[in-house]
Amino acid sequence: MATAEKQKSDVMLDYLIPQKKFPSVWCPGCGNGIVMGAFIRAVDKLEYDRNDIAMVSGIGCTSRMPVYLDFNSLHTMHGRALAFATGVKFAQPKMKVVVITGDGDALAIGGNHFIHACRRNIDITCILINNHTYGMTGGQGSPTTPSDAISTTTPFGNVEKHFDPCDLAKSAGASYVARGTVYHYPQLEKIITAALEHKGFSLVEVISNCHTYYGRLNKKGDAPAMLDMFKDLSVTKAKAKNMEQEELENKFVIGKMHEDNVKTEFCDEYKKIIDKQKG
Repeated sequence: MATAEKQKSDVMLDYLIPQKKFPSVWCPGCGNGIVMGAFIRAVDKLEYDRNDIAMVSGIGCTSRMPVYLDFNSLHTMHGRALAFATGVKFAQPKMKVVVITGDGDALAIGGNHFIHACRRNIDITCILINNHTYGMTGGQGSPTTPSDAISTTTPFGNVEKHFDPCDLAKSAGASYVARGTVYHYPQLEKIITAALEHKGFSLVEVISNCHTYYGRLNKKGDAPAMLDMFKDLSVTKAKAKNMEQEELENKFVIGKMHEDNVKTEFCDEYKKIIDKQKG
């Protein structure tokens, strides 16, 4: 094995908990492993002390990730990851708090928590892995399942309009918003790194594949085929600026969507109130 390859492999192994259930519960080819690798390498690059990181998750395929990693971790209730993470950040404001969530966990039962975490601009990094379905519980339609798409709860096509998590986060007040895909790995690692460094609420939406349910039901093919689809359907934000809305239909605009380095952070503002009352 080449030295560079060995070093990359060692970085991954250094952050995993070997006594946990490996192979993981994820289906072979699932994009969750790609996201986990990007997150680990971002943390390693930033040289964070793992004891200063708290990972919080709810319920779902993506929410298993903190179970496998050697950080402080909370595996909480369905949809409540951001609520728990807010409590962690209040109790330990110097910790780097990261939420790993899915489209169903974050935007359906957890939708209210998501909106208000953005509104508060609390210093939490939320990595939302969007595979357009409920993967763990049987392939039901989620808030991001595209219109007309087949799921186990929409066997004749989805009539609901889907959420755009990045638009929702920006509108609700998040100060850093970005989108990547599991195909565009180098870019994904960079935007996760930038999100971790950002002071305020940061959302990284990651377009990922659930070939077991969404891909199979909608005839999108296996995992490699879905990654190729992400490659073909992705458009950089810079290129998207010069495209008509019709041209962008069914495309994934990737890159940094929004950044505000002026907006104040919630814990800082709360501390001002405490200090004022003490004074």
